[in-house]
Amino acid sequence: MNIIEVSQDAIDVERYIDWLSERSEDGAVVTFMGKVRCLEQPTIGLYLEHYAGMTEKVLTNIIAQARSKWQLGKVAVIHRVGDIKTNEKIVFVGVSCSHRSDAFAAAEFIMDILKNQAPFWKKERTINGEKWVEVKKSDTELLKKWY
Repeated sequence: MNIIEVSQDAIDVERYIDWLSERSEDGAVVTFMGKVRCLEQPTIGLYLEHYAGMTEKVLTNIIAQARSKWQLGKVAVIHRVGDIKTNEKIVFVGVSCSHRSDAFAAAEFIMDILKNQAPFWKKERTINGEKWVEVKKSDTELLKKWY
């Protein structure tokens, strides 16, 4: 079972944790919640665009890759788009499965691949103006661990 949501709505972390925790055969639930942080300049927030339809297809593919590597129960990938202020939640990834090591690995895999492959474009808004955020070399380096 998967939940994939891309929307402008605030992320209700407790709702997704409750959903991930429903399966009695799963002994582990691991989650990651990312938020907009203040970078080099005082950051007001981010503006995220995405390619509707394609984004969800890519996220579905990332989850399928994770499922091919680990025995997962439930998977939730929630990502916000639009205007998001500093300190607000921007992404949530959660997995449930029988064992914690698989749950940790799968959550990390999903987040690393999402950062590199999901079609999201970020514009950082600071007190000095706006600029599109480029992919970080450190994020692309993480792919070597998985492929």
